[in-house]
Amino acid sequence: HVQLVESGGGSVQAGKSLTLSCTASGYSWTRIAMGWFRQGPGKEREVVAVVDDDGITKYTESVKGRFTISKGNGKNTAHLEMNNLSVEDTAMYICAAESSLMWNGLKTDFGYWGQGTQVTVS
Repeated sequence: HVQLVESGGGSVQAGKSLTLSCTASGYSWTRIAMGWFRQGPGKEREVVAVVDDDGITKYTESVKGRFTISKGNGKNTAHLEMNNLSVEDTAMYICAAESSLMWNGLKTDFGYWGQGTQVTVS
C-alpha cells in the first residue's frame, strides 16, 4: 500500500526558513503527483503547493514567492522549501500523493496522505 513519510518540520522564528521532505513508496503508478497541504489551529485543511511528475507546480496565493515545491531526482520525493516564514504559516503540514492521471493542479483529488509534520513559527 502507498506510504508517505514526511520530515523536516520544527519550530522557527518569523522570517526564517524550513524545508520539508516527503517520500512516497508502495505505489504502482508510473507517474506520480505530490502535494503539500496544511491545517492550522482551528482551521480547515488547505492546499499549499502541488507538483506533477513533469515538475509542473502550482501554489496557493498566500505562499507564492516564498515557498517552492520540487521533486527529488527519483520523482517519489517532494520537497517544500519555505522561506520568510510568518506566524500565519504555523500548521501541521501534510504530504499527499496520487497518480498523475488525476492531476488537476491545486484541485487534484489526492487519495493518499502522510501523517503530517508540525511547523511552528513564532
